[in-house]
Amino acid sequence: MQSKLVRWPRLLVAAISMLFAGVIYAWSVLKAPLGTEFGWTPSQLALNFTLTLCFFCIGGLIGSKLSKTASPKVALWVGAVLVAIGFIMASRLNGSVAMLYISYAGFAGLGIGITYNVVISSTNAWYPDRKGMCSGVMMMCFGLSSLILGKVADAMFASEAFGWRKTYMILGIVIAVIIAVCAFGVRMPEPGTTFPKPQAKGKQADEGFEPRDYTTSEALRRSSFWRFFVYSILTSAVGSVVISFARDLALSVGAAAALATTLVGVLSLCNGLGRIIGGFVFDLVGRRKTMIIANIVTIIAPLVVFASVTGKSLPLCIAGLCLTGISYGFSPTISSSFVGAFYGMKNFPSTYSIANMMLIPSSFASTIAGALLTKTGGYAAPFMMLIGFAVVALFINLSIRRP
Repeated sequence: MQSKLVRWPRLLVAAISMLFAGVIYAWSVLKAPLGTEFGWTPSQLALNFTLTLCFFCIGGLIGSKLSKTASPKVALWVGAVLVAIGFIMASRLNGSVAMLYISYAGFAGLGIGITYNVVISSTNAWYPDRKGMCSGVMMMCFGLSSLILGKVADAMFASEAFGWRKTYMILGIVIAVIIAVCAFGVRMPEPGTTFPKPQAKGKQADEGFEPRDYTTSEALRRSSFWRFFVYSILTSAVGSVVISFARDLALSVGAAAALATTLVGVLSLCNGLGRIIGGFVFDLVGRRKTMIIANIVTIIAPLVVFASVTGKSLPLCIAGLCLTGISYGFSPTISSSFVGAFYGMKNFPSTYSIANMMLIPSSFASTIAGALLTKTGGYAAPFMMLIGFAVVALFINLSIRRP
């Protein structure tokens, strides 16, 4: 069976699923009415996002198991139900921050994690010849969700016809329905399906090894996996910290409040673009060169942002935020492509779900940076930390070899 005739619609279905699953990254918008109504502190709301990422990662592990024992379709239905429960429960909050953690972080986070892992692993299996492009398209949609759904939610919050409670309920139901419907188009290729051969023959030489399918336990016993894991933590931490500071950084260099808010959206747009650019670069020049390019951009981005703050330059700040978005966008695309290229697609769901656990430690970088900012009263210490992270990541990056 020639899969080339049927695989493009699967990528379209996956892209739609990811566009709605990416709602968890719209938390900066979704949290606004909760702080106002219940008086929850920024740290309490920030903890909810950290917990959401933790449950998101756990959901990825559950999704990999459900895909094997049942099917991708059943796994996605489970994810859809959990998302609906989470958002509907959140729409009925009565002031208990613990219930926020249980509903939004727990149920919705698990559901999104299941959806993410199942869609990525099932769809990537249809593109062994174009791993980077496939991952890039899906990751771009996941990243753009915060910009698109965030704006929709913000408009609904401001409308007297909706308000935040109805908005949460509608979001949960709509997202769950879309994931459940898209589940009919998400499946693994049939055994014996033939795919186009990879065009770029230089990639195997670039890696220096013949690819094969590793079990998850075999992958975890290799230093290459853990070097990549630490590299991913450090590079992702740079993006997550700058994103959390984005609006305040823009304001500090003289941007008007409206422009500062717009720049947060521009950063999200660049994040989405970085994901698809990373995918195409991966297919064009291979894993090693792509990771080096991404790492160099990750070093330059905080340097430019910090220079803009010290020099009070708005143009430099805009350039730095755009570079940060692009460098942050490279990370998930590289992660998905790296796991498939290094350890094969047979056990991709479980291996990738563990690799994705790097989101948990990287999410704490924002907390550390915030503490440094509070203690020192300036951005020097947080940005020295980020630049240090990016440089250390480059040395680890250069040390990654065959599995």
